[in-house]
Amino acid sequence: MAYNKLTVEDLKELEKEYEYRSTTVKVEIAKEKMVAAAHGDRSENAEYKEAMKNYHKNQSRLEYLSKMLNTAILIDDKEFQPDILHVNSVVVIKFIEEDELEEIVLTTTLKSNPSEYFISIESPLGSALLGKKTGDEVKIDSPEGVYTIRVCNIIK
Repeated sequence: MAYNKLTVEDLKELEKEYEYRSTTVKVEIAKEKMVAAAHGDRSENAEYKEAMKNYHKNQSRLEYLSKMLNTAILIDDKEFQPDILHVNSVVVIKFIEEDELEEIVLTTTLKSNPSEYFISIESPLGSALLGKKTGDEVKIDSPEGVYTIRVCNIIK
């Protein structure tokens, strides 16, 4: 079973979405289904098919949220030292082999967006950076191969 490291803020966001989807969205979809069903034959009823599609999409999301909530490992992002990399750190790293600098943010899985340089602490790069300080070098074993990075500056 996979466990995701989440902050208190992440957990609250998930709980809020779960509550909204399990109440408000479910009621809205039930109304859509009733209105659509009243139009007759469900096998050729596009409105009913769309309502059922929305129902399944919502159920799928509720299952995902439930799994995330039930398997979360809570991390306290308030107890970290400012000179050590942790979740929510903003850091400038250097890719040694390419002589390239990048500013990244270490995030939880929920906020991960590699194309925007929000790197999950559970990814190869993110997990390798956790606990490191300015000047530290680390080798990363990724699907693209092994590469070396150096922590240049911890901004936040």
